[in-house]
Amino acid sequence: MSKGTLVGTRRKKIGKSGFRARISSAGGRRILRLRRRKKRKRVSV
Repeated sequence: MSKGTLVGTRRKKIGKSGFRARISSAGGRRILRLRRRKKRKRVSV
């Protein structure tokens, strides 16, 4: 049986793609800006 598509811990996920992780870098802020522009319900994890 193969592994599932989403395997990992919540802590690692938040550290990588959480709101504060996004805000801390220029690229992350760009992602947030684009997602807000698209009217995404969830901007980040």
